[in-house]
Amino acid sequence: MKRDLLLLLSFACAISTSAQHTFNVSVSNPSRQSRADQPVVISLQQYGNVRSALVTCNGQEIPCQLDDLDLDENFDELCFLADLDGKQKKQYTVTLSEEGEPRPYPARVYAEMVMSNTRDKKLKKNEQNNYIEAITARGDAAYSYNLQHHHGVDFESELNGIRIYFDARQTLDLYGKFKKQLELKETQFYTSDEQKQQGYGDDVLWVGQTFGLGAFRGWDGQQPTLVEPLRSRTQRIISYGPLRTIVEVIDRGWKADATKAPINMTLRYTQYAGHRDTDVDVVFNRDVSDYRFSTGVINVKGSTEFSDKKGLRACWGTDYPAADTTKWKLETVGLAVLIPQKNIVSEEPANKDNYAFVVKVAGRQMSYKVAYCSANETFGFHSQEEWFEWLKKWKKEVEQPVIVVKP
Repeated sequence: MKRDLLLLLSFACAISTSAQHTFNVSVSNPSRQSRADQPVVISLQQYGNVRSALVTCNGQEIPCQLDDLDLDENFDELCFLADLDGKQKKQYTVTLSEEGEPRPYPARVYAEMVMSNTRDKKLKKNEQNNYIEAITARGDAAYSYNLQHHHGVDFESELNGIRIYFDARQTLDLYGKFKKQLELKETQFYTSDEQKQQGYGDDVLWVGQTFGLGAFRGWDGQQPTLVEPLRSRTQRIISYGPLRTIVEVIDRGWKADATKAPINMTLRYTQYAGHRDTDVDVVFNRDVSDYRFSTGVINVKGSTEFSDKKGLRACWGTDYPAADTTKWKLETVGLAVLIPQKNIVSEEPANKDNYAFVVKVAGRQMSYKVAYCSANETFGFHSQEEWFEWLKKWKKEVEQPVIVVKP
């Protein structure tokens, strides 16, 4: 306690001579169920050129994060995570300063982009180090899938791990864990035999041409279409953490409908610490209300489907995660996508590939969520009954978020 007080006094002295803003934020849980790691996001638009921040609750410092969302070297949002008992209300004190640097906290998320390095034969498959944070491929690139080491940007929380293929599929492929921990920096999605013996996870899903976990695509009136043809495709990392990581896929000049003009689409994926679900925000450069799109989850071989017929659709199934079944074991996963009802045109009958939705966008943007689990988890779910029951609770939590009151 004494050390914490000294840290707070030190911070206060450091910012006393600079422009600063201090205000209180009230966060309350409307549910009777306790909630952990609930995101609280505050726009910084009205606070000038914020360079550092401090968040406290009852005099205790709370990890926080500043994010520059448009990459103009000015922070746009402050984020912190709240833990609340049922019906509990907490007050947080936020101090913003126009001097200093963001305070360091232990990383609870991770994101990575790595250029493929085939020249250095001494490197093992999970020892690539040509780190980048953005890449753009022209629409006529021969095989953009192979430009990056793990075939696209990847990111994780302690509970999950996802990579997004850098090609017309833009599929979300999945990494299953045994333990709650960050792993992708060490395994780079390709777990060695030694790492497997140490309890690291691995790829757990075969996706092929399917949606995988909630890929966003076109719709030709009868079936999903890939994100092609287009002028260019970009992947980039907006934020590395420590509490949330944000990555984007930008499709420029996409001819989603051959009868209409090309459009630009930005898919933003936000992964919060402590979460197995991922936020997906879809933004277009103009009104696309008259377009139709699609998303959903793969129909895992022999899977059982769950749907509440109100935007939540999921499955539980078992399959090999790769074509070479001699090197892989069967993997059991639970997948889910949650679409706002206002965006649903139809819930399509299941086919051999997907459990699909046809969706519409009112204006220029829409948001939805995806979530998954692996039966390998020591901390998760091991039956379809457990998974489907968690999904019902998850949807209730999404529809009844914590209440944030700020200036």
